[in-house]
Amino acid sequence: MCVSWGSPQPVRARVTAAPLHLPLTCRKSQSCLCVSLSPFGGVSPRKAAGWVSDLCLLCSSQAISISKAINTQEAPVKEKHARRIILGTHHEKGAFTFWSYAIGLPLPSSSILSWKFCHVLHKVLRDGHPNVLHDCQRYRSNIREIGDLWGHLHDRYGQLVNVYTKLLLTKISFHLKHPQFPAGLEVTDEVLEKAAGTDVNNIFQLTVEMFDYMDCELKLSESVFRQLNTAIAVSQMSSGQCRLAPLIQVIQDCSHLYHYTVKLMFKLHSCLPADTLQGHRDRFHEQFHSLRNFFRRASDMLYFKRLIQIPRLPEGPPNFLRASALAEHIKPVVVIPEEAPEDEEPENLIEISTGPPAGEPAVVADLFEQTFGPPNGSMKDDRDLQIETLKREVDSLRAELDKIKLEAQRYISQLKGQVNTLSASGAERGRWGVGWGRGVGFTAFPSCTERASATEARYSKLKEKHSELINTHAELLRKNADTAKQLTVTQQSQEEVARVKEQLAFQVEQVKRESEMKLEEQSDQLEKLKRELEAKAGELVRAQEALSRTEQSGSELSLRLDALSAEKDELSSAVRQREEDLLAAQSLVREKEEALSQEQQRSSRERGELQGRLADKVAAPPRPSGSELSLRLDALSAEKDELSSAVRQREEDLLAAQSLVREKEEALSQEQQRSSRERGELQGRLADKESQEQRLQQRLLDEQFAVLRSTAAEAEGILRDAVGKLDDPLHLRCTSSPDYLVSRAQAALDAVSALEKGHAQYLTSRADASALVAALTQFTHLAADTIVHGSATSHLAPTDPADRLIDTCRECGARALEFMGQLQDQQALLQARPGLVRGPLQGILQLGQELKPKSLDVRQEELGAMVDKEMAATSAAIEDAVRRIEDMMNQARHASSGVKLEVNERILNSCTDLMKAIRLLVTTSTSLQKEIVESGRGAATQQEFYAKNSRWTEGLISASKAVGWGATQLVESADKVVLHTGKYEELIVCSHEIAASTAQLVAASKVKANKHSPHLSRLQECSRAVNEMAANVVASTKSGQEQIEDRDTMDFSGLSLIKLKKQEMETQVRVLELEKTLEVERVRLGELRKQHYMLAGTVGAPGEEDPGRPSPAPRSGTSKKPPLAQKPSVAPRQDHQDHQLDKKDGICSAQLVNY
Repeated sequence: MCVSWGSPQPVRARVTAAPLHLPLTCRKSQSCLCVSLSPFGGVSPRKAAGWVSDLCLLCSSQAISISKAINTQEAPVKEKHARRIILGTHHEKGAFTFWSYAIGLPLPSSSILSWKFCHVLHKVLRDGHPNVLHDCQRYRSNIREIGDLWGHLHDRYGQLVNVYTKLLLTKISFHLKHPQFPAGLEVTDEVLEKAAGTDVNNIFQLTVEMFDYMDCELKLSESVFRQLNTAIAVSQMSSGQCRLAPLIQVIQDCSHLYHYTVKLMFKLHSCLPADTLQGHRDRFHEQFHSLRNFFRRASDMLYFKRLIQIPRLPEGPPNFLRASALAEHIKPVVVIPEEAPEDEEPENLIEISTGPPAGEPAVVADLFEQTFGPPNGSMKDDRDLQIETLKREVDSLRAELDKIKLEAQRYISQLKGQVNTLSASGAERGRWGVGWGRGVGFTAFPSCTERASATEARYSKLKEKHSELINTHAELLRKNADTAKQLTVTQQSQEEVARVKEQLAFQVEQVKRESEMKLEEQSDQLEKLKRELEAKAGELVRAQEALSRTEQSGSELSLRLDALSAEKDELSSAVRQREEDLLAAQSLVREKEEALSQEQQRSSRERGELQGRLADKVAAPPRPSGSELSLRLDALSAEKDELSSAVRQREEDLLAAQSLVREKEEALSQEQQRSSRERGELQGRLADKESQEQRLQQRLLDEQFAVLRSTAAEAEGILRDAVGKLDDPLHLRCTSSPDYLVSRAQAALDAVSALEKGHAQYLTSRADASALVAALTQFTHLAADTIVHGSATSHLAPTDPADRLIDTCRECGARALEFMGQLQDQQALLQARPGLVRGPLQGILQLGQELKPKSLDVRQEELGAMVDKEMAATSAAIEDAVRRIEDMMNQARHASSGVKLEVNERILNSCTDLMKAIRLLVTTSTSLQKEIVESGRGAATQQEFYAKNSRWTEGLISASKAVGWGATQLVESADKVVLHTGKYEELIVCSHEIAASTAQLVAASKVKANKHSPHLSRLQECSRAVNEMAANVVASTKSGQEQIEDRDTMDFSGLSLIKLKKQEMETQVRVLELEKTLEVERVRLGELRKQHYMLAGTVGAPGEEDPGRPSPAPRSGTSKKPPLAQKPSVAPRQDHQDHQLDKKDGICSAQLVNY
């Protein structure tokens, strides 16, 4: 029997029966079954038809399950639908039916549909019939195409589908290559040993393939967790559960793969050395930590707790280097609890005597379930648990209260009975006592008294117990009331929470509906606009075709009219020729008639004469000439007949010619009428076509202007947004560089030229606005970008340039907006001038160029030579400084003695040591610089390397100039101190300055140096040495200053009290003046530093030498300064983090050039 319902692989089975053909139709799946029953084994047609009916039911059930399991709802696949699909594969021993329906699903249209398809396919592969694997092999290309399609799209589910399809393809390939492992991956250790074999290469390859398998599984889990928040609420929402549901199969696969890889790794380590398997161990450790993290995060989610029991992995991975560690390995076991039947409705979490509010609508519950997911039967929140606990306490208290009530009633009844018994016995004893008192009663009175006292004691105990029970009952009643009140409060809070949830659900649904409505409206508007655009384009094409047809028909009509005119001319000429012929014929006829009449007259005259003669002859005797006359008469008669026939013939020809002329005239008049009628019709059609063409032309102009106006409106919005950024407080933290601002402004200026050209073209031909629209779009984005980056650049600029830049950006935006407004008005379009925006853009460009760092005004090609020149000039300046210090020391030895000589020698010696340390530092820096250039330039030249790293090169140049300037200033200060014309403080300040300059040189050299370079280590040691020498200079200066000041100790022995008091007051005044001056100078110092940092890198110091010229040779003399006597501009640098500077480099504080 062959059963086919449109699937690419029809199900084929054989039933032994008589030849029978049964056409069937599945009512639920609407699939047509063509059943052919061939005889095989003696099965009756009735049984075969029943088998086909069962098969039809199976197909319909599979179709319903597939449609319910794989849909576009963002909810997890229900287990009952997946189970029915899996049972269907076992029933038909394959996945033919599944793929026959799955191949028709619109997977490329919905990423959620594709995600749920992958989930169902994963389940079918794991739990379906073993033949499912081979059936899925035929559709590998379909699975790969779906994954590639969604991988190229920016969709959250689409990215997950891409990862999931790779996992499914890997799974299919692995199990087809290794059929010993079923798709569920559940095999015994013996089967694993048999599959691995004894060949080390096979074990090695199998381990690698399992690692790849595990990587795909873990990548899917990481992708899902990356898109989800691991909070409890997210895992309980339907959207989160839709993503988390496939991870149950991933957990099952990973537990088996982990166990198998551990086994195989131990087997590999028993066959191969440990060094060979280092890569395997590293990969296993990485997967172990990822898998452990995955299991831990999944265990913390409430969604997995009721569906699967996730095993716990050990804290650390197994030690494969120790063979005995295999015995410590425990196989992770995943347990899936049995699920409740699907048909049973979930019970309420809270059973309260008062049912749920009657006014609560069912729609709110549906919205709540749709928003936050279906209720979880076994997972309850804290309020539900608290309510159940209180409920159990109330039930237990009620039971205890009932028990106490019953016990108390029993005690009360017993006590009442005992009281009645005692009363009766007392009365009886009273009656008996009267008789006994008289008789022997006095002997039994003590025993009766004892019994009465015992009874009273028992009665008092029972009474105390009764009161205690009453108190306990009252306390339980109060507790019950408190519990009921607390339960009521909890119930109210629960109702309030439910109302809040309902409100939130309603709000979420409302927002969702509003967003969907807005999205639908926007989609409809977009589709409407697209349709209108397509209709307009079609109308335009049709109009152009009609215009071309009109032109073609007009040309045809013109040709036809020309032909008719030519034919008319021919007819006119023919008519004229016929008229001429007719006139000639008429004249000929007249001539013939005249000749005939003359001949007739002559003949009649001759006849008369002849008759007269004849009569004469008759009267006279006949003459012999009568026969001649008869012959002549006959000849004349014959000639007369001929002339008469000729005349008649000419008359007939004349009549025929006249009739032909009349026919030609009638035909000519008809042709003229038809031609005039056709000419009128053609002229009318031509006028209609011209009017239609004018309308289409006007419509085209209107559409082009509408496109231009909409583009100008959009551009106006973009420019307004950019101008709004100028006053936006959130934009204050945005910064930009002047270089980028200059590039944007230059591009905007170029766009202005294109805009002017496009505007001129549009004014020339308004039927084509494409050039103006393209130029307008480019100009708008570039102008907005320039305004935004101008505002961002002003945040780092000084106050005055920043204000000018902001004002220029505002002016640029205002003019651009004015131009956009003119483009939207047809009247003002002619007066629009795009060139008005060029002025503000040029102002922005000029301000950006002014704000650019200008530490060196040389070309990049000259930077390499400048570095060498500046380093050489620095070395020369240091050598000159050492030489000048030696000269100063010789002069000081001749000019001073004693304490002054000792102080001068100590200061000059420390300065000499400092200069030597600086010279060594400069030499080491030069070596490090050469090493950096050689290691970083590659195939480029040294000048190209310097030009490529121009900022770093400028930093080196600035640092070297700073070192040379510091050395010069130090020598000048030492010279002044030795000659007693300067201050010691100047020398101290110069020492600090030269330490900072060397720190700048070290930082500039360290930026691109290798941290393991020996030259860098030596440079850091030299930097520390320079700092130590600078500190020695400061210490020598201070000690020398103290020694000099100790010599000038004040003598107050000759002063009186009044003079001392006067000098004390003067000193106090001096102290106050100095303190005031100190405050003023500190403020001035702060302002100078602030202004210096603001101008660093943008404005050079006055009197700075041209770096392109070589420094002149220093002149001899102690009072002359070296050529590098100007401090270079130094800018702060805080954003470079390539090499952090620390105290071990010997760097205290420095400001770096902006490179």
